[in-house]
Amino acid sequence: MDNINSKSKVTKFKRNPFFVVSCDICENESCLIKRNLKVLSFSNFLQEKSDIKCKKGQQFILEGSPVNGLFFVLKGKVKVFRTGINGREQIVRFAKEGEIIGHRGFGTEEYYSIGAIALEDTVLCYFSKGNLQNALYKYPEFTYDMMLFYANELNKSESKVKSLSQMTVRERVIDTLLYIHKKFGDHRGFFNLTLSRKEYADHAGTTEEQVIRVFSILKKENLIISKGKKIGINNIQKLKKEISEHNYFLES
Repeated sequence: MDNINSKSKVTKFKRNPFFVVSCDICENESCLIKRNLKVLSFSNFLQEKSDIKCKKGQQFILEGSPVNGLFFVLKGKVKVFRTGINGREQIVRFAKEGEIIGHRGFGTEEYYSIGAIALEDTVLCYFSKGNLQNALYKYPEFTYDMMLFYANELNKSESKVKSLSQMTVRERVIDTLLYIHKKFGDHRGFFNLTLSRKEYADHAGTTEEQVIRVFSILKKENLIISKGKKIGINNIQKLKKEISEHNYFLES
């Protein structure tokens, strides 16, 4: 796993062979592997996976490192990003339990086009590229489900590019707020994911200053609340209505 052992800013860690969560008892029903458990259980594929623990802030995929396999989030939250113009970070998406990390390079590219960092203590299931390819060759039901997953990802990606190009800064920030709320929910009035203003900006495709400005206006309009880094939404329907002409808010 060259991407994990890189000496760059990626933190080194070891896979623990005694720390393995069986797919049979996994509660992530939306996971692609879990959905195909009956088919894959006839092979050694499930026994060959590795479970990896990441500390908060630990980078487990280094952008530009060789593609060696796919990561599935067993527990925790992850930030997926890529480097843009002048080295600026662009957050592609956030991932939670049951979601795949590194799939956009799998099968077509030799190197990861994204980086990934754990936003809290996270547990990942890792399947090597070779084992995945063998399973895809052998089990057509699994291959078909993977194909549908990629088709859905492509559709969301195309919709995202089209909509963001037509949105104002305020609309992109609102879109990001709705995306975070839908994906992670809230606890005691605030999102279950705590982000910096810069991270909101990196996801919305704007600057930290503009995010602070939009947040201030939305607070004055009583549409959101904030406490330190914590953000909550007061009126979801009004925010949705504001970007309803785009008939879309980010889900990728």
